[in-house]
Amino acid sequence: MKLVTRAQLGWPASAAPDQATTLGVKIHYEGSPVSTQLLTDHDECVQEWKDIRASHLANREENYSDIAYTYGACPHGYLLEGRGLGKRTGANGNQALNRAHYAICGLVGSEGLTQPTDAMLHAIRDGIELLRKHGAGSEIRGHRDGYPTECPGGPLYAWVQKGAPRPGGTPPPSYEPFPGAGFFRVGQRSRIITEMGKRLVAEGCSRYRIGPGPEWSEADRQSYAAWQHRLGYSGDDADGIPGPTSWAKLRVPHV
Repeated sequence: MKLVTRAQLGWPASAAPDQATTLGVKIHYEGSPVSTQLLTDHDECVQEWKDIRASHLANREENYSDIAYTYGACPHGYLLEGRGLGKRTGANGNQALNRAHYAICGLVGSEGLTQPTDAMLHAIRDGIELLRKHGAGSEIRGHRDGYPTECPGGPLYAWVQKGAPRPGGTPPPSYEPFPGAGFFRVGQRSRIITEMGKRLVAEGCSRYRIGPGPEWSEADRQSYAAWQHRLGYSGDDADGIPGPTSWAKLRVPHV
């Protein structure tokens, strides 16, 4: 997750009312033209987010205490903090709707930039999952669900209706941190761990410090497979470490 915090935006703590739980999250868009310059300049995204807050604070009719949204999501995959965790949104249409769901706004609009990028969809999902860890329920809705509006626009709403899946159906590649050199110490788990530890100490072999991953070369893989074979391990995932035909897994358990 690439999070831009309020502090990084130069904003004070949100003055919005506190709220610990909701039924879930509603997805929004800007509902007005959005410049396609956002696609090539992340600084424009940050400025767009700041402009949204300024317009909300200037809206005397609505009398917003802060930017209305809980988070925003930009085309480059950044999650932009709005009111943030534990704060009631002001974006869903009325007080009852605001209490029911948090609100994430994709930085797309009715004209210009109208199609969310895959990175933006990942950022929205990042926001949903972050909020779920801090009191949000499982519901994912569009702003138009329960309120008469076109928001969040056709493309985003179609995505919401599919369950807001991550592009490709899986999260972006995220490799669990390898335990590191301390994992390969005498007596840790078995002979392969002990022998790999001895080799690491003797040769300072950095490729084994980081563990199996996309940065391993074919030579690294062959070398590791050879060590498994030498120590009597012919199958995959010996000692919880991917074997020679399991490189797609690339997830190493901590011990």
